[in-house]
Amino acid sequence: MRSFDVVVVGAGAAGMMCAAVAGQRGRRVLLIDHSEKLAEKIRISGGGRCNFTNQHVTPAQFFSANPAFCRSALSQYSSKDFIDLVKRYRISFHEKHKGQLFCDESSQDIIELLRQECGVGNVEWRRPCQVHKVRREASDTGTEFVLELDGGTVKTSKLVIATGGLAIPQIGSTDWGLRLAREWGIGIIEPRPALVPLTFDAELWAPFTRLAGLALEVNVQCKNGKERGDFREDLLFTHRGLSGPAILQISTVWKHGESIVLNLVPETKLESVLLEEKKQSKQKCSTVLSQWLPRRLAQEWSESIGEGDIGERRIAEVSDKTLRKLAQYLNAWVLTPKGSEGYKKAEVMRGGVDTAALHQQSMEAKAIPGLYFIGEVVDVTGWLGGYNFQWAWSSGVAAGRAL
Repeated sequence: MRSFDVVVVGAGAAGMMCAAVAGQRGRRVLLIDHSEKLAEKIRISGGGRCNFTNQHVTPAQFFSANPAFCRSALSQYSSKDFIDLVKRYRISFHEKHKGQLFCDESSQDIIELLRQECGVGNVEWRRPCQVHKVRREASDTGTEFVLELDGGTVKTSKLVIATGGLAIPQIGSTDWGLRLAREWGIGIIEPRPALVPLTFDAELWAPFTRLAGLALEVNVQCKNGKERGDFREDLLFTHRGLSGPAILQISTVWKHGESIVLNLVPETKLESVLLEEKKQSKQKCSTVLSQWLPRRLAQEWSESIGEGDIGERRIAEVSDKTLRKLAQYLNAWVLTPKGSEGYKKAEVMRGGVDTAALHQQSMEAKAIPGLYFIGEVVDVTGWLGGYNFQWAWSSGVAAGRAL
């Protein structure tokens, strides 16, 4: 039976980062992964160019049962730290939108960076390799973890679980880390898909199918108990409902049965503007609305409030009551999604190992010294836009240094 200082299960973003840091600090590290393809989630992310971090990362961009938990890891290893690492490897990158950083060439550049960092730390690899069983045994120095693997058994005093979440099962994601946590009595915040397209009732959506392909920037909100989502993002109309970053963002907060509220004209309080336009404009209502909305949307919306086709009428001929109704509809459009497209289309998992069970400085389990959980398997979920990769880097470094 071979012995290692550290065994990391899961060679994704967090796992490779942790293994590299621990190895470079003198630990004998074994990194295990069940997949033949290395870091598939990194490879497919960002359309193949990997949105590897965001320039504006703060704890405010993360959701968790304990929103402050991520603060320590993010302060230990910031987005600037990872950007510096990317620059050191001479990987060219660009900002796409709102601080989101992408590789100029390919996601493979980030995978190779992590592989080389593991090489610097003399990390030993086992993949593809299944972990069939993990047990704890008492030793002279405390607890040891014994792992039964394909081809043999290994033991370690430090075990890191970096197996990710349930999102995108088609590339090999599993609930292995969650099952291990439950087996050993560590609390789990019930997982669900996040950063996922929402679905809408086909019959209720029928009046809006003609808007398919139309996009605009909106404000979207949703509130569940104390947790509130409020995002300014692009929205896309499709034949089946709404899509785009606005919907992906709000899906992290949304729960089944709840409504979302969309402001299609977030910079303008339309009621006062339309009533003022009525006093002085001779234009059609849809023409007036097209000052703030795409013309096609302005026309369709004028027909959708149940007051007839007011878009073809001069705004001066439309009643104040109807204009107020139109303005309210545009500034606060309330929709109740039918559901989500599930883990197959989700970018990440919401929920996971309860942060109350972990030390925030090291990611070590409070009840089981020597056991660590990092990355997506933990109940920390970032916004769309590179934040979840930053959590992988930061939590991986926090554990790697503690090891």
